[in-house]
Amino acid sequence: MAAMENTLLLPGRRALRLAIGTALCLALSFALDLSIPVVAPVFAVYLLATRNRPLPLKAGVVLALVVALTTGSGLLLVPLLRYYAFAGVALIGLMLFLAFRYGLRGGNNLVATFLVAGLTMISAAGTADFELAMTVVGALVKGLLLAVLVSALMHGLVPEPVSARAQPAPRAMSDDQTAYIALRAALVVMPAYLLAMTDPAGYMPIIMKSVSLGRQSCTTTARSAARDLIGSTLLGGLLAIAFWFSLRLFVDLWMFFLWMLLFGLLVGRKLHGLSQTRYSPGFWLNSLVTMIILLGQSVQDSVAGKDVYTAFAVRMGLFLAVTVYACFMLLLFEQRRGVG
Repeated sequence: MAAMENTLLLPGRRALRLAIGTALCLALSFALDLSIPVVAPVFAVYLLATRNRPLPLKAGVVLALVVALTTGSGLLLVPLLRYYAFAGVALIGLMLFLAFRYGLRGGNNLVATFLVAGLTMISAAGTADFELAMTVVGALVKGLLLAVLVSALMHGLVPEPVSARAQPAPRAMSDDQTAYIALRAALVVMPAYLLAMTDPAGYMPIIMKSVSLGRQSCTTTARSAARDLIGSTLLGGLLAIAFWFSLRLFVDLWMFFLWMLLFGLLVGRKLHGLSQTRYSPGFWLNSLVTMIILLGQSVQDSVAGKDVYTAFAVRMGLFLAVTVYACFMLLLFEQRRGVG
């Protein structure tokens, strides 16, 4: 009986932990006036949605080393990108391939995701302005630390039951399959990265979206690509619109937290199977990440006095464009593989 109760309560605990942790990260990021406030909640979503246990000390040290490696490699590539652009872009592509392959071969997927985000965001920012690159470095480091601390706090407040099963080990892949999927994911990220190099400050959200798509493409089949990738992007946009107009009823940091808590619970119920759905957990994870990126940028546009609705429309159009491209790459690779 106790085991059955734990089984029934487990998805609810995980959904609650995800919602509270994401809402807390979002509110703290804006309260602390972080330069890229969506970084912390996005990484909190990945930490809380994909891990059932808090990060151990060893994993925390590994993440700290990855931060140093990512920031250092991204900054070191800036001169190469400025003076030997083709060689620099080719090297970035190779490093993205290696990062995705590391995650697919049993490595820490969070480390792989952070490595991809850091390489693309920092190197793109550095081609325009070294100070902007340093700002991005600080934003990534602070965002990651905040996400890790909030994740640990949430696991303390809403712990897993002692009887809960450990996460199963990822399914082993052949070397050929790993290389194939990693190459596909790297090609999904590259166009958004090249676009961001023309205006790093304006297109930074596009890089974050493409990193999310690259991660999702590793687990999505060509048959379900349109439903999972395009559908989750559209749903994320609709959730961001609903959130924005809900927030306008009463503009306050506490309401920002409470609305994020509500939306996080709604998506978390689907993601953790508390409410049955035909869509995969990756669909709901990408929807939540898309909503956070779009919403965070709209809030920043509003603070800066920009036309929020025009900026949202342009950004949503770009999100859909990179998503359609990601679907095209999945279909193209599947056809080439079938022919081969």
